[in-house]
Amino acid sequence: MTTLTHKPSLQKLAKVHPHLQEIVLRAALLSPVEFIVTEGMRTKARQEQLVAAGASKTMRSRHLTGHAVDLAPLVDGKVRWDWPLFHQLAPAMKQAALDLGYPLEWGGDWRTFKDGPHFQLPWKQYP
Repeated sequence: MTTLTHKPSLQKLAKVHPHLQEIVLRAALLSPVEFIVTEGMRTKARQEQLVAAGASKTMRSRHLTGHAVDLAPLVDGKVRWDWPLFHQLAPAMKQAALDLGYPLEWGGDWRTFKDGPHFQLPWKQYP
């Protein structure tokens, strides 16, 4: 259990929807793994880069509107991309959203193009 104090993470978080900010900050208190925010709101140019690289499949990303974040677990102060770590982080994010009464989607639950780092506010409730 820790708080999110990583300055670049807090700067990225400041540009996303306030409900998502609250979820991430609460999850930092609940998560068994420490994490950072690697991406928050994106420019169209950044999204185009990611699509071209195959790291994203759409130009309709929730990152473009500030309704998504990408998180990365830290182990011994180093960013890790191991799926088991995301399976520890995701329940903390989901619980934080539940505690706050906000809906949340995790890219790791998607049927295709599973995206472990990605968490977003749903289109339906946040058009």
